[in-house]
Amino acid sequence: MSTSVPAEEEVEQPAREPGSLNKPELWWRDHQKWLEQSGYMLRQRYRDAWSPSWKGTGKKWYDCEDGVTPRNAVMLDATRMSDGSLVALKKVHKPSYPYEIAIALLFSSDALASDPRNHCIRIIEVLQVPDDEDFAILVMPYMRKYDLPRFDTFGEVVSFFIQAFEGLQFMHAHLVAHRDCDGRNIMMDGVHLYPQGFHPVDTIMKPDMSGWAKHTTRTLHPVKYYLVDFGLSRRYSAEDLPPREPPIRGGDKSVPEFQHSDEPVDPFPTDVYYLGNMIREGFIQKRYGFEFIEPLVSDMVQDDPSKRPTMDEVVSRFETIRKSLSSWKLRSRIAERDELAIIEFYRAIIHWRRRIGYFIRRIPAVPLP
Repeated sequence: MSTSVPAEEEVEQPAREPGSLNKPELWWRDHQKWLEQSGYMLRQRYRDAWSPSWKGTGKKWYDCEDGVTPRNAVMLDATRMSDGSLVALKKVHKPSYPYEIAIALLFSSDALASDPRNHCIRIIEVLQVPDDEDFAILVMPYMRKYDLPRFDTFGEVVSFFIQAFEGLQFMHAHLVAHRDCDGRNIMMDGVHLYPQGFHPVDTIMKPDMSGWAKHTTRTLHPVKYYLVDFGLSRRYSAEDLPPREPPIRGGDKSVPEFQHSDEPVDPFPTDVYYLGNMIREGFIQKRYGFEFIEPLVSDMVQDDPSKRPTMDEVVSRFETIRKSLSSWKLRSRIAERDELAIIEFYRAIIHWRRRIGYFIRRIPAVPLP
């Protein structure tokens, strides 16, 4: 005779109070003291003594500095206590991403870090989580999205293209395929574009969330762009070439060779597709005036991977394109296809005022770091 065991009654969990810590944030709070001992201070929100600043004030939690919730469960900002600089912390699950740390450290090594063609994010240090061998923390300089603030001129975008192409070419030259190099994984060292700072999560706002953060331009203060997130990346030896890997779908789900087959493919042409499709969707389709790069991008996103150019060819062809662009074109304003007429008029006036000043001061039209 069998006996049945009654199922445990489900206990209804209380709803999370708006603005309170979510589950991923609790992990950071629980490791705050260890991170502080390691030299990195988290914001007030993640300290034991935190009391929400909006309580009893009538303010909304989302209008307060300590009420903003990170959008990424594995990333958090911190302050390096030794010099006060803003850094980014990334929690890496080593069993899931066994190659990420080694590849990140390869491009941060003394032998490669000083090469100006190296556009891989620099690793300041790796911290082993003391209570869980499966997790480590990558400490990196804080980066901003590559297109925030918005590009002002074609020269600024040309600088971005040069650096993005050069960075992926450098990775491929060292036999590393990124395998997820769409726009989500290209960042810039744009902290200096905001002289009065910005909130590290809601990055268009002032540090105290009291208004919009004011910024300067890339033309006046050039930035360097970086490839980040090597969780899906792989390094090969010369004997492995050409490598063959089963499809692995990153942020861009449109890769032609992944649509109808699970057959292993060479990941290097897939990288070329990712970068080309980022330009196609983010610039050619979204903004006016990028006809000059359409032929190159069309080749980079061909359905047949074997017909795509290598990154060496991409860099060479784009250098020819760049030399064909006039100073007038390079200093011209970038206009969004969905830009309202009144906003376009206002931005055009501001742009011309800046443009004349830059020309008089002989500031280069293509701002390279």
